[in-house]
Amino acid sequence: MNETKKIWETALVELELAVSKANFSMWFKETTILKVDEGTVHLSVPNIFTKEWLMTKFHGLILKTLRGISDHVRSLEYTVIRPDIKKKEVERESVKNFSELPLQDLYINKEDNLNPRYAFDSFVVGPFNELAFAASQAVIKRPGITYNPLFLYGNTGHGKTHLIQAIGNHIKNSGGEKRVHYVTSEKFTLDYLNSLKENKTNYFKEKYRKYDVLIMDDIQFFSNTEKTQEELFHLFNALYDNNKQIIFSSDKHPSFIPNLEDRLRSRFSAGMIIDIPSPDHESRVAILKTKAEQQQFPLSDEIINFLAASITGNIRELEGVLNSVVCQSQLKGKELNINEIKNLIKNSAKPKKTISPKEVIKIIADFYNIAEDSIYEKTRRKEVIKPRQLIMYILREDFSISYPSIGQKLGGRDHTTVMHSCEKIKNELKINSALAQEVNQIRSMVL
Repeated sequence: MNETKKIWETALVELELAVSKANFSMWFKETTILKVDEGTVHLSVPNIFTKEWLMTKFHGLILKTLRGISDHVRSLEYTVIRPDIKKKEVERESVKNFSELPLQDLYINKEDNLNPRYAFDSFVVGPFNELAFAASQAVIKRPGITYNPLFLYGNTGHGKTHLIQAIGNHIKNSGGEKRVHYVTSEKFTLDYLNSLKENKTNYFKEKYRKYDVLIMDDIQFFSNTEKTQEELFHLFNALYDNNKQIIFSSDKHPSFIPNLEDRLRSRFSAGMIIDIPSPDHESRVAILKTKAEQQQFPLSDEIINFLAASITGNIRELEGVLNSVVCQSQLKGKELNINEIKNLIKNSAKPKKTISPKEVIKIIADFYNIAEDSIYEKTRRKEVIKPRQLIMYILREDFSISYPSIGQKLGGRDHTTVMHSCEKIKNELKINSALAQEVNQIRSMVL
C-alpha cells in the first residue's frame, strides 16, 4: 500500500467514528488522496456538490485528522474528478479553501483542551437554559467570586459542554491572561492513575493547581473512584481557597451520583447548582432557526414549527434531523414540503437502544465463536481478551455506561481495567482497518 493511500485509510477510520453513519456514507465513500505536494493534501471528490459540502461542513475536521496522522500536512485542497468522464479527459478543479486558517480555528488547544467552536455567540438561550446562561454570565464577570463552584447538570445533548466551554473560551480570550483548563473526569482519572504508576504525583498536583479556571465535565464517572475522589477533594480546596473558579457538569444532581463522597457533595453545594432540562417547544424553534441560519439555509416557519413539534428530544437530535432536511433539500434543489419531511423523519429516525448489556455480551461472544461464560471468567486467554475489550468499548461508547458499571457487569472487574481496555481499542481502531470493519459489523447487530 502506498503512503498516501495508507494516510487516507487511517484518516477514514477516525472520520467514520467522528461523524454519523449517514454523513460518512454520503460524503466520504468516494474520496481519495490524489497526492501530497509540499505539505498540501489534494483530495479527490466525485462532484462539485460534495466538494462544497466537505469544504463548508467538514474541512476543519478533515484537516485536523490528517495533521494528527502526519506532522507534514499543512493545508488541504479539493479536486473534482467526475466519474462519468474518461480518465484521459478527467476534469480537475482544484480549489484551495481555508488552507491558511490559523491553527487555533482548527485545533482543540492541547494546553487548555477548549474547543473554539463553543462560544456564547453560537449558544441559543431559551426558557429551559436561561438560568444556566445567566449564571455563566455572572461567572465570567467575576470568576472565582460569583457562583464558585458552578455546577450544571442535565441529560446528554442539553448543551452543558457548550456552555461550560463557552465560559472558558470567554475568560481565556478576555485578555486577563488567566490560565483556563477543560478536562473530562475520565481524563482527570487517567492522569492521576498514570501519575501514581510513574511516581509523578507531585507533578500531577502542580499541573492542576496552577489553573485560574478549572472546568471538569461528566463528573458522574467519579462514582466508586475513592482515591481519585480524594485527590479531587484536595484539589478543590486548593483552588477554592485561592479564589480560582471551578466549574463542573454532570448528567445528574450531585445528591444522586452513587457512591460519591459526602464531603465532595458538600463542596459542590457551596456554589450554584443548576439543572438544564430538555428544551421546550419555544426553545426548539429558536434552536432550529439559529442552526438553519448558521448553515445559510433558512427554512419556512411552517417547517421549523413542524420539526420542533415532532422532535422533542435533545439538541443533538434536533441538529441531526435539521442536517438531514438541509441535505435532502440541497440534493433536490428545492425546499421539502411537509409530507417529504414526514417521510424523512420516519426513515431517518434513530431507533431507541432497547438491547440489554447482557445481550450485547452474547452477540459479541457469538460473533467471535467463544463461550459467553468465558467473558466473565478471570482468564487471560488471547481469544477471550479481545472480545471482552470490545464489549467494554461498545458498552462505553454506544450505550454510555459508566466504567464501574461495565466492570461490575463483566465479572466484577476494576473500573481502571475497563478504562484502559476502552483506550486500547480506541487507539487500535485508528490504525487497524480490519478491527474497524469488525466493530462496524458488531454495531450493525447491536444498534
